[in-house]
Amino acid sequence: MSKTVRIGCASAFWGDTCTAAAQLVHGGALDYLVFDYLAEVTLSILAGARLKDPKAGYATDFVEVLTPLLADIQRQGIRVISNAGGINPQACAAALQAACDNAQVPLKIAVLLGDDLHAQLKHLPEVTDMFTGAPLPAACVSANAYLGAPGISAALELGADIVITGRVVDSAVVSAALVHEFGWSWHDYDHLAQAALAGHIIECGAQCTGGNFTDWRDVPDYEHIGFPIVEVSADGQFTVNKVEGSGGLISELSVAEQLLYEIGDPRAYRLPDVICDFSQVKVQQQGKQCVHVHGARGVPPTDQYKVSATYLDGFRCTASCLLAGIDAVAKADRVSQAIINKTSELFSQRGWAPYTEVNIELLGSEATYGGRAQRQDCREVVIKWAVRHSSRQALTLFAREIAQAATGMAPGLAGIVGGRPTVYPLIRLFSFLIDKPKCAVTLDYQGRRHAVQLPAARPPLTPAAPIEPPKPQGRADASVPLVKLAVARSGDKGNHSNIGVIARDPEYLPWIAEVLTPEVIVDWMSHVLDPVYGRVERWYLPGTHSLNFVLENALGGGGIASLRIDPQGKAFAQQLLEIPIAVPQHIADSLT
Repeated sequence: MSKTVRIGCASAFWGDTCTAAAQLVHGGALDYLVFDYLAEVTLSILAGARLKDPKAGYATDFVEVLTPLLADIQRQGIRVISNAGGINPQACAAALQAACDNAQVPLKIAVLLGDDLHAQLKHLPEVTDMFTGAPLPAACVSANAYLGAPGISAALELGADIVITGRVVDSAVVSAALVHEFGWSWHDYDHLAQAALAGHIIECGAQCTGGNFTDWRDVPDYEHIGFPIVEVSADGQFTVNKVEGSGGLISELSVAEQLLYEIGDPRAYRLPDVICDFSQVKVQQQGKQCVHVHGARGVPPTDQYKVSATYLDGFRCTASCLLAGIDAVAKADRVSQAIINKTSELFSQRGWAPYTEVNIELLGSEATYGGRAQRQDCREVVIKWAVRHSSRQALTLFAREIAQAATGMAPGLAGIVGGRPTVYPLIRLFSFLIDKPKCAVTLDYQGRRHAVQLPAARPPLTPAAPIEPPKPQGRADASVPLVKLAVARSGDKGNHSNIGVIARDPEYLPWIAEVLTPEVIVDWMSHVLDPVYGRVERWYLPGTHSLNFVLENALGGGGIASLRIDPQGKAFAQQLLEIPIAVPQHIADSLT
C-alpha cells in the first residue's frame, strides 16, 4: 500500500477540552498530534501575562495535557506540533522540557522563533492598517507575524520530536508535517493547497466532527465527541475520520461547514506558503464516519506576511443582572437606561468625558436579532451592559452604581451576576503587511540556533475569475425556511464575519442563490453591519454547492474589543437560516 500520514488535532483554542489529546494518543494510531491555541486576541492576553511574569505568556494547557502522555507519545513514535508557545515559546519549551526530565522521557524539543515583531515596530516605516489605512498606534501590546510551515518542517528534518511555535497560520502545523513526510517541493502549490485544506478542516477540533453543526439533533454523544484525524496520501488527497467508538458525526455537510468556516474569497485563501483555491473542492462520504476530500488548487503566495498587532484603547466593563416578573422586558429597558443616564450625569458633574460606547442587550428578548426580534414579553430577562470609557475611574464608578437598582428601581431585580463587575483594558487589533525578509525566522534546537531558509519567491498569479451560481429553472410558487434547504456556519476574522451556506442537495442551490444576494443579506443582517462601512460580498463554490458571504465591519470591533454578547458572529448563521426561500411546490412538498 502507498504511504499515508495520520494527523490528529487535539485543540481548537486555548481552553478547549483536556480529554482530546488522550483520546487521540490512545485510540488514533497517529503519526502526528497537533494543537492549535492562538486566536487573534489570545496573543494580547498572553503578552499581558508575560508583563507580570517573565516565565508566562504561553498556553499552559499544552504542558498540562501533554505531561501524562509523554511516555505513550515516545513509545508510539508520535511527533507533536503546536503553536502553544504564544508570546513566549522558549518558556513553554522550558516547562515541557522539565516535564520530560521529570518523567524520564527524552523527547527532543525545537522552538520556532521570528514571529514576534514587537521590538521592531518603532523601526518600521509608514505602517498602516491593511483594512482601514489608519496609522500604527503609538504603543502596541503585541505584534506577531503569521509565519508559514517551512520553519516547522525544518525542525522535523533536524529530528525534533516536539515543535513549539509562536504565531503561525493555523494550518501550518499540518502542512509542515506533510511536506516533511512526502518530500513535496515548496513550489508544488497544488499539494500545498491540499495540505493547507487538511489543516484548515481539523484546526478547529470537533467543529468538523459534529460540533457547532446545523443538524445538531443528528449528532450523538457530545460528552465523548471524537476529535478529528486526517489521513493524507502522497497525492495530497485525504480522508477525515475520528477514533472508533467516539461520539460526534463526520458527514459531507459537517465537513463542508468547516471548509467554509472563517474564509473570505474561496478562490484566494491567502497563506504564507500558498494561495489556495477551494472553490472546486469536493467532499464525499466514504464510510459511516469517514469523508474523502480533494480538489484544492494552489498558486504562488505573496512576498509578505500578515502581522496582527494589538493596542490599548481605553477601558471596558461588562455587567449582567437578572430581572424577572410581569413586563420583564419593559422593566429591564427602563432600568438599564436609568443606570446609564445616572452615571452619565455623575461623569459630567466630575468633569469627566462621556462614555465612548454603550451597548445594552436584554438577553431573553431576542436582542441578537435586532429589529427582526419577535419580542413577545417574557417573565425574565438578563440585562447585559457593556460600556467603554477612556478612564478606569469612570468605569469603576459605573460598576459601583449598578447595585442601587436592586433597591431603588423596578421590582424583580435578582442581583448582579457574579458580583460587582471588573474594569478591564480594552484591546484592539491592528493588522498590517510586512515583507517576509524582515522576519528573521530561526529554530532553537538542542542549544543551537538554526536559520530557516524560506523558499524562493515566485511571481504571484491572478486568482481565477469568480463563477456565478446557476439560475433556477421553473417557477417558485412556495416558500420554505433556508434551514430546510441548507446548513450554515458563521465565524470571525477581526471585525469581519463570514457565513457559509451549503445546499443539502445540488438541486436547491440555484433557488438559494436567487434569494440570497448580497443586497438581501445586507437587509437581513442590517442590525449587525456598521451603518457606514458595513458591506457584504458573495462567492460561489461549485464543488460543494455552497455560497460564502463575508460581512465586513459587522462585529462591533470584533474579539474582546466588541461590547456585544456575540462579538465573533457565532450566531449569525442561525439567524440567516430562518430567511424564507422561494422554491417550486414540488421541492416544498418533498421537505415535509
